Amino acid sequence: MKFGGTSVGDVAAFERVFHIVSTQIERHPVVVVSAMTKVTDALLAAFETAKKGDFADAYASLEPHFDRHTAVSEHFISGDKPDAFNGELEFARGELSDLLMRVTRRSLPLQMLKDAIVSYGEQLSSRLLAEVLKAKGVAARQVDSRRLIVTDDEYGAATPIIDETNEIVRLELEPLIAGGEVPILGGFIAANRAGETTTLGRGGSDYSAAIVAAALHSNELQIWTDVTGVMTCDPRICDSAKTIPVLSYEEAAELAYFGAKVLHPKTIKPAVDNAIPVRVCNTFEPNEMGTMVLADSGETPNKIKSIAHKKNITILRISSARMLGSYGFMSAVFQVFERFRTVIDVISTSEVSIALTLDNTAEIDKIVAELERLGDVEIDTGYAVICVVGEGLRASTGLASTVFSTIEDVNVALISHGASSVNLTFVVKEDSAADVIKRLHKGFSEYWPQSTQRP
Repeated sequence: MKFGGTSVGDVAAFERVFHIVSTQIERHPVVVVSAMTKVTDALLAAFETAKKGDFADAYASLEPHFDRHTAVSEHFISGDKPDAFNGELEFARGELSDLLMRVTRRSLPLQMLKDAIVSYGEQLSSRLLAEVLKAKGVAARQVDSRRLIVTDDEYGAATPIIDETNEIVRLELEPLIAGGEVPILGGFIAANRAGETTTLGRGGSDYSAAIVAAALHSNELQIWTDVTGVMTCDPRICDSAKTIPVLSYEEAAELAYFGAKVLHPKTIKPAVDNAIPVRVCNTFEPNEMGTMVLADSGETPNKIKSIAHKKNITILRISSARMLGSYGFMSAVFQVFERFRTVIDVISTSEVSIALTLDNTAEIDKIVAELERLGDVEIDTGYAVICVVGEGLRASTGLASTVFSTIEDVNVALISHGASSVNLTFVVKEDSAADVIKRLHKGFSEYWPQSTQRP
């Protein structure tokens, strides 16, 4: 059971987590928790302030967040009992003070210090949750994830060494579970072989949970967040959006890549690779079913599941007569993007031109300068990528025709269909995106699920 930052944001949130965990004690849960909401951002901001040489402001900026932890602790833990969390918090204050001073003085590599500092969000939330659960009668125990998940030395986005991690996870956690205890781990944080703190990058807490679930051969991985699963489209655009009951891993990957931020597929891959179902649940509505992600969704083919989108898209067009009948041209183009570590979203080609989309334009001037050696380059900004996702779309007769007839008066700048069996992707002007999504969602209303209530 993994709980995100909004699921442990305040006293009421911790109460909800207690109720959710306590109702599943007989299933022998292992709990992985993110930092309290806003704490990771505060730690990163403190690091940046310290890097500018302002230690006092850096440390002072963390005080309100220390207070939030204390407020939860004081609410749940009786004053006549020893409060182990307070001791942990005082220890963390001292260590963070030392680390921020080291940042100011540049006495250790900054990336190493950054990971050490940001790890305190999960260290504190996991210890706090363990103490809250114990105070509420649950036999819980915090286990430091840095003792369990072994990684390489890539600070900020470390790669777990799975064989070593699996062995340690089983060795440490299986006896606790067998003894009736609920292990509480901080997500996102790990350590290299030298014992130095590392972090797992974007979606790191989900990744931690999936790694532990895979190591323990769990029956299910539950991702508890602030939304009821993956939706048929962005509910901020379309208030008739529904929760999708079942997704395949491939569908979840396409949706996440094109803007559905609930689940990052890379982070749940260890669970999917080990055939462990992943359920996305809402901490605020625990009786709703949420979305189940499986290796194969088993749903009827030719069924649209969701419409995702991504804004702030730039189209790059490269035209060159040298392309005609030649080989190696595409490779030369891709090498430019590889050199500048820039991801391409959608690609369309003709005999003498390539059109592609980017959502990261940080290096675009350098990229264009290189591409101009290969041909003429045009840049067009202000677009959005729309992605229609569902099993068997490539084999669906007439689907593309239905999609584009629904938006026949909208100019479509670029289309990609057939590269994946589960998506149809196209690009429109950004100011048309919301209207396009609403029309498609309404036009395919017969595909959307009717209910997500648990039986």
